[in-house]
Amino acid sequence: MGQEITNTKFTDQDFSVFRTTLEQETRVLKDWLDQDILCNDGLVGGFEVESWILDSSFLPAPYNSEFIECFNSPLAVPELARFNLEFNNTPQRLEHSVFTKFYNELKQTWENAKEIANRLTFPSSLLLIGTLPTLRLADLNEKSMSDMNRYHALNEQIMIRRKDEPLHINIEGKDRLELGSNNVMLEASTTSFQIHTQVPAKYAHHYYNAALMISAPIVSLTANSPFVFGKDLWNETRIPLFEQAIDTANPNAPIKRVSFGSKFLENSIIECFNENLENFYILLPNADADNGTLMHLRLHNGTIWRWNRPLLGFDENNEPHIRIEHRVIPAGPTIVDMIANAAFFYGLSHYWALNLLDGHSLPTFKETRKNFYIMAKYGLDHTVNWFGKRISPEELILETLLPQAKTGLKYLNVSTDEIEKYLSIVYSRVNTKQTGADWQRKYVALHKCNMAELTSAYQQLQNTEAPVHTWSY
Repeated sequence: MGQEITNTKFTDQDFSVFRTTLEQETRVLKDWLDQDILCNDGLVGGFEVESWILDSSFLPAPYNSEFIECFNSPLAVPELARFNLEFNNTPQRLEHSVFTKFYNELKQTWENAKEIANRLTFPSSLLLIGTLPTLRLADLNEKSMSDMNRYHALNEQIMIRRKDEPLHINIEGKDRLELGSNNVMLEASTTSFQIHTQVPAKYAHHYYNAALMISAPIVSLTANSPFVFGKDLWNETRIPLFEQAIDTANPNAPIKRVSFGSKFLENSIIECFNENLENFYILLPNADADNGTLMHLRLHNGTIWRWNRPLLGFDENNEPHIRIEHRVIPAGPTIVDMIANAAFFYGLSHYWALNLLDGHSLPTFKETRKNFYIMAKYGLDHTVNWFGKRISPEELILETLLPQAKTGLKYLNVSTDEIEKYLSIVYSRVNTKQTGADWQRKYVALHKCNMAELTSAYQQLQNTEAPVHTWSY
């Protein structure tokens, strides 16, 4: 969701004061990194899950404020659209039976949430999916925006930066989607499973680089977003859709506001925050008094959506730390699938961070970025380059990356039973070549059905909690 703000209208003075404070706070963060003030302990994991609220016709239902009031828990917060929710979990150290803890807590939260949704004024249901097949362009307007200052101000400032030129969406997949929008609500058509890793701050750049390296194979095996407005597009259409839905049209920035990033980091995670300062428009100059948590730096960073994003956070004792937020993975298809995705990501990113720390070479950034967009578009059906070698996604994942993820989890002292349980789900999904995106396409091809029928069948199978590679169609 990001930080809420107190103001929605800003003056030139607000921007000037915020800029000065942002420069100061960026220097402070560098000092903290240089002086080892940030946490350098072992790894802590957590995640955010975004979901849809649906009515009885499987259309988006704008009831998140009523839901949150009834749910009455800090684990649920509103998202950009009134028909979206975000669920959080309790962070855990990445060791022993951590994935069982993750699964049990999220499963309980989800079951409670489904029960609450069914008791709303207009009985509703919940769904975990990257892009909702039944979503209509008419659902995405400013009236459907959640009532939060942050969202209204972001929308206004992005359109001001664009000089009110409409945002342009142009995505070519199996079909083609081309349209314009006068607001940022198209971003609400994408929901994700965002994985957070609190890492030793002095090695954070290695974890960031590792996350970039493995994003391509991860997006291929987790894809769950093929349909938007009835069009069959990419396997993971969230990627181009989000990138094009929030674009400030800044000709001086090396990358767009939502992007894969501009480069691997060389020496420190501060390089990302320096890039934020130097190259991106300030959108929310909410210039409050400093409270010692570098709130201006964090607010500005929260308006730049790299698919792998470093975050500055503070624990319950107000001790600062660095987290890497992995934003690549879509929501769904089931809770057990998402926890398996998390296990694969945590193990593989830890394995590669340690190897990079020991001096292992990086692939080229150009190759890494190209792989990401190829795999987002084609999933498991297109070869890529891995350290210069042409290879199929199945061979890369099954023969190289899964053993590496297993090794990484062993280094973290995750129990053998946990490793085997969750990585076997990833193995089977890749071996059968049935991701959420693959299942949706197969179902539509077999049944010649409309998007409501697809969504109904998907929801029924999601509620069984059987992993997607076992779903029939």
